[in-house]
Amino acid sequence: MTGLLIAGTSSDAGKSLFVTGLCRVARRRGIDVAPFKAQNMSNNSMVCLDGSEIGRAQYLQAIAAGVAPEAVLNPVLLKPGTDRRSFVVLRGQPYGTLEAGEYTTGRRHLAESAFSAYEELAATHELVICEGAGSPAEINLRVGDYTNMGLARRFDLPVALIGDIDRGGVLASIFGTWGLLDDADRALLRGYIINKFRGDQAILEPGLEEITARTGLTDFGVLPWLNGVWIDGEDALEVGRWRNDGGASDPGDLRVAVVRLPRISNATDVDALAQEPGVTVEVTLDPRVVEEADLAVLPGTRATLDDLAWLRETGIAEAVARRAEAGRAVLGICGGFQMLARTIDDDVEGSGVATGLGLLPVDIEFHAEKVLGRPVGNWRGHPVDGYTIHHGRPTVDPGVEHFLEGAHVGAVWGTMWHGSLECDDFRRAWLTAVASQAGSSWLPRSGGTGFGALREQMIETTADAIEEHIRVDELLNLAR
Repeated sequence: MTGLLIAGTSSDAGKSLFVTGLCRVARRRGIDVAPFKAQNMSNNSMVCLDGSEIGRAQYLQAIAAGVAPEAVLNPVLLKPGTDRRSFVVLRGQPYGTLEAGEYTTGRRHLAESAFSAYEELAATHELVICEGAGSPAEINLRVGDYTNMGLARRFDLPVALIGDIDRGGVLASIFGTWGLLDDADRALLRGYIINKFRGDQAILEPGLEEITARTGLTDFGVLPWLNGVWIDGEDALEVGRWRNDGGASDPGDLRVAVVRLPRISNATDVDALAQEPGVTVEVTLDPRVVEEADLAVLPGTRATLDDLAWLRETGIAEAVARRAEAGRAVLGICGGFQMLARTIDDDVEGSGVATGLGLLPVDIEFHAEKVLGRPVGNWRGHPVDGYTIHHGRPTVDPGVEHFLEGAHVGAVWGTMWHGSLECDDFRRAWLTAVASQAGSSWLPRSGGTGFGALREQMIETTADAIEEHIRVDELLNLAR
């Protein structure tokens, strides 16, 4: 075996989820497998134990495959800071910026790094399951491509397309992708997978037969909609995938409002809140919802000053200030914490000094050197760990209670740590304190599934579904 590329008919078609499940299936069969994504464009990232930064999805795929998460799995990570600029992470470390005008012409050095990483993985693992980016049908980006057909052509990788039937038009997407590729790229396409299907598959079959007849592509199977499976995503298209499976809330639930910032990053921080029994999470742009919830969360952002200005323009900043004045809990995570400070001096990701919301006695100064870490600590007797990805350094006034490399005053909490809410005992204890501040009678329910166990359940559920509904042997044999 060598390699296999799973490409999508669009962004958010299910590539990340499918690769995660397929890595686990291969591992079950005793195959030494590793995931790979040459280039990821995402503000959802994770810090590996070696201090390198990779896409959150690739971190999860490594867990599914049973290999150590490291930068070689995702050698190029682009983190959008504006509509026309991305910050580059190369082999896990900051590497300048990439402007929109350079996207098709200025990436040769990134491509060579990505190709080198693939060669390294292929030399040390029996099978490399690659995930494409966006869609290979984006022929305007074909020049300089090294993530989709550029990668496949370089290493003669067989390619399977995955399409999302839930959004509609999947048959046209498969046929259109096949039709838009040139002959050399099309020759590497081997088949397709339908994802997120709900209903009677017999109704779908005539369409699949016609697509196969017209293209010669193999139908590798139809993966059903998987309730309760959302897994760490990388796309910003849908923040809070768990909402798809949520039932009606109970009047006694603890209500959490998460602000949907324009440049939101590491939105996966709130996933653990959403899975806590008796907690209802709403991702919102509505100042009224922010003000009335039991807890308001300002998540991370890749553009602190820009998103702070947006908070003020939308009226959400005023809603947050009224909450703090009334003693109702506010949590800021990383960039969200920075917004709660008095001043923000940012000449790294932004431009200049700005006045923050002033809800915490903290000043923020950005440094060119990025902090990447996996801190471990304790809060009121509860072990807690997380990961840090930031340029901003907080200076907290003397005498102020520190909170996970941040600060706590009254009902306002700020932390530089991502991922802390995944620690079950800490999360439940902290939510109990928040509920008390909100005048809520909410208490943690006994017997709930821990967040780490829940994530593992979802990997297993996805792998089980792939085993049942996908022609796995045919798919894996492509790589032989």
